[in-house]
Amino acid sequence: MPASRVLPTEEADDLLKLVRDLAAKELLPRAASDEATETFPREVFTLLGRSGLLGLPYSEEYGGGGQPYEVYLQVLEELGSVWSSVGVGVSVHALSCFGLHEFGTEEQKQQWLPDMLGGELLGAYCLSEAHAGSDPAAMRTTARKDGDSYVLNGAKAWTTHGGNADFYKVMARTSEDKNGISCFLVPADTPGLEAAPPEKKMGLTGSSTTTMRLDGVRVPAERRLGNEGDGLKIALAGLDSGRLGIAAVATGLAQGALDHAVAYAKERETFGKLIIDHQGLAFVLADMEAAIQSARATTLHAARLRDRGLPFSREASVAKLVATDNAMKVTTDAVQVLGGYGYTRDFPVERYMREAKVMQIFEGTNQIQRMVISRALAKDNTGIITHVKESN
Repeated sequence: MPASRVLPTEEADDLLKLVRDLAAKELLPRAASDEATETFPREVFTLLGRSGLLGLPYSEEYGGGGQPYEVYLQVLEELGSVWSSVGVGVSVHALSCFGLHEFGTEEQKQQWLPDMLGGELLGAYCLSEAHAGSDPAAMRTTARKDGDSYVLNGAKAWTTHGGNADFYKVMARTSEDKNGISCFLVPADTPGLEAAPPEKKMGLTGSSTTTMRLDGVRVPAERRLGNEGDGLKIALAGLDSGRLGIAAVATGLAQGALDHAVAYAKERETFGKLIIDHQGLAFVLADMEAAIQSARATTLHAARLRDRGLPFSREASVAKLVATDNAMKVTTDAVQVLGGYGYTRDFPVERYMREAKVMQIFEGTNQIQRMVISRALAKDNTGIITHVKESN
């Protein structure tokens, strides 16, 4: 059953109905087969782009949808409930556009953003390295200034859309200083840029994940975003929003698993009655629903802070932590509800369970999210002090 939503405008309500209809007609019929054959659905992203769904949270001035994050994340959730690879892909594309939209010059934005936001160009995000996943400041990929260009060398691991993207947002070291990292927008056809064979993954097999190798990749200086040394700032600023994207997809994934579990429980009979009428199983379904609603509320709270221009980094980490841990639990329970059938590929819940695991890992592992949250708590005790003062 569709999630119960309170949207800020009638336009947003119409948008969500459009997305739900598009997902049912265009995504659902091919999701299982493309995942089974590990086929990357490039034309789906073109369709989403031309439908206005790849640039939703960005300015209409540059071809975006001008939608608040509160709405955009619920679009991601609807996509994730049907096909997680596509939901994650839309989130990654949005993250790939973030640096240009927020830190690019007006000339850069006018030149590149319309095609990026319109879906003609699909993006990828190159931050992690094999030895520097949770610690991006330890990256070794370099960008050496050479005249009016930079020459990039190194390798970027775990690149979503690797080998299929049209442009790559690449972080590379321009100085030996710890934070001497810069950001570059690299076209896919640049000589020296090459994708390694895709990773063989547990889930999200319809989404390509590769190591991108950079061997003497020459990039014009005009494709640097921000100043030299701004790369880590650009990367970390975008990650908070990216974490909300993954939280939304994970919530949608959990919702899809619950919907299948409830439908099955309303049809399957044991001991003379539907299994949903057995209290033991009914309570499992109730806990699944509570977990999903909690994840959705937590994610939308962080989104509303972001939309108001308020700090939301801690809340984004809370949302990512809660939503992805809950998705893992909900999808595991969905398999249990279906019993033996849940363990077979005749039903989608086993795929949902495999896909849920990576949600706890990318955009910062959930252990990293706990570090972010605990450090924020250690720094911010103003609320407690104010409360004490008011009590006196």
